[in-house]
Amino acid sequence: MFQILWIVIGGAIIGLIARALMRRGGVPLWATVCLGILGALIGNVIAGAIGVRHTGGVDWIRHILQIGVACALVALVGPFAMRGRRGGGGGTGPNMFAGSGRGHKYSRDRDRSHSDMR
Repeated sequence: MFQILWIVIGGAIIGLIARALMRRGGVPLWATVCLGILGALIGNVIAGAIGVRHTGGVDWIRHILQIGVACALVALVGPFAMRGRRGGGGGTGPNMFAGSGRGHKYSRDRDRSHSDMR
């Protein structure tokens, strides 16, 4: 149980470090945490494969690998997250219908051609 908690806390910290290093503010916080967790897991696998997962003292190489993988993931996901936030098609959430006139109750830009029909 505590191992899962430490994975989430460590992944959140690694994800936030990767986000700060990559300067990708457009990636949502939940995605940053998920990418940090994924980066930590992949970094552990790489560290185990090259034989530096368990060393005496602090495992600096393993931590650098985890942050490096998380940075790569944030760099890959960042453009997709930004695309959904610019308005216009794509994305999900409140901006999903931005620019289309649908989804905004009091929008001036919405299509009113149906109101001219009598």
